[in-house]
Amino acid sequence: MAGLTSSFALVPECIAFALVAHVHPLMGLYGAMIICTVTALFGGRPGMISGAAGSMAVVIVALVVQHGVQYLLATVILSGLLMLLFGALKLGKLIRMVPHPVMLGFVNGLAIIIAMAQLEQFKQATPQGVQWLQGMPLLIMCLLVAVTMLIVYFLPRLTKAVPPALLAIVGVALASQLLQLPTRTLGDMAHISGNLPSFHLPLVPFSLETLRIVLPYAVLMALVGLLETLLTFNLTDELTETRGQPNRECLALGAANVMSGFFGGMGGCAMIGQTMINLSSGGRSRLSGITSGVMILLFVLFLSPLIERIPLAALVGVMLVVALETFSWSSLKVLGKVPRHDAMVIVAVTIITVLTDLAIAVLCGIVIAALNFAWQHAHDIRTDSDTSQEGEITYTPHGTLFFASTSHFQALFHPQNDPSRVILDCRYLHFADHSAIAALEGLHKRYKKIGTLMQVTHLSERNRLLLQRAGLEIAYPR
Repeated sequence: MAGLTSSFALVPECIAFALVAHVHPLMGLYGAMIICTVTALFGGRPGMISGAAGSMAVVIVALVVQHGVQYLLATVILSGLLMLLFGALKLGKLIRMVPHPVMLGFVNGLAIIIAMAQLEQFKQATPQGVQWLQGMPLLIMCLLVAVTMLIVYFLPRLTKAVPPALLAIVGVALASQLLQLPTRTLGDMAHISGNLPSFHLPLVPFSLETLRIVLPYAVLMALVGLLETLLTFNLTDELTETRGQPNRECLALGAANVMSGFFGGMGGCAMIGQTMINLSSGGRSRLSGITSGVMILLFVLFLSPLIERIPLAALVGVMLVVALETFSWSSLKVLGKVPRHDAMVIVAVTIITVLTDLAIAVLCGIVIAALNFAWQHAHDIRTDSDTSQEGEITYTPHGTLFFASTSHFQALFHPQNDPSRVILDCRYLHFADHSAIAALEGLHKRYKKIGTLMQVTHLSERNRLLLQRAGLEIAYPR
């Protein structure tokens, strides 16, 4: 039942994303069916729902407009191969580098995007252009949306035997049909009746010129798809209190995109809205994802006359509830309690996600967090000094020596005022990068220039190997 509920929510989203990408709606549905089923069967995160995602649809609009659908299929296949390479190299663990404030900004930004996307259903095409609904149509739409949201919110208090979103969609659909309410249905977006997808190679020249055209789009699609999938992967881990296999999920996603491209489908990745619907409906195993993919195929082959009668208002109501539940309301409470830079990251990632795209937002968040981390640790380095031995001074630095802390490290020493022998006790000092080696070498040269002997002692095995590999001859055991 959780998979069935997720499939109802997948259909309008995939149709909308296909229209955004200027391709036939069936391409979105074929992509959703293939990607959802393959990742559910072979992926590393049971309970997560994948499909033809809007974040990837936006990436390839220009490609479709300029070169056509066949180049899109070639791009989807190439992006899938890049995802497979990413998983084969076991790079899925890099998601650990995403800070928690970036995760909060990610879910908040996507929640806002999900909510804003539903506003399109409150518009209609008229001879004067696309306009907002008015009068009775608007009233009926708002009423059905409100009823759907109330069912989703309050049904779990009565029973958990049936997913509330499923009952809300079916109940509102039956009520609108029995009462013959004049409201827009899924069939008003597009007709979804079709045949089984067939295998064929993209009809593009196999040349370097084709590769030059599709490679930039494929790289961007792979980056966006992997990023959204791994972030949704982390969120699913937290919600289910279990741990998945990120590299296996990357491999499955890559294989699913390759298959989607060969069978005429759009590219896709994990979808946070549908994943939230699945999890809140009780879907925790692979069965719900497989059911969702299979149901989309059944909708296309046999059930389109029934599915096309579902009011858009019911699906809008469910997605608005998803948006409200996805948004991390607790992040608003902690904005004044966490460090200022973390609060800035949450707000920045949220805004950038809404205004641009997910990849840029997460990248900006990571850069801001990394720069702040470097700034903080650059000022944490300090040193103790001991002049108990005559003609000798022992410095004991504490902290991490890296590119941002080298200037502060150099300022801790005053060669002109030190005795003829200087001991640098490195038991509490960590050398992080080449800048650290250069800083130590520079300090040694400063002392050597005035005839002072500098010795480095108590190096850890890692630091010793680092200095030896760099060819520095200034480390002596004491």
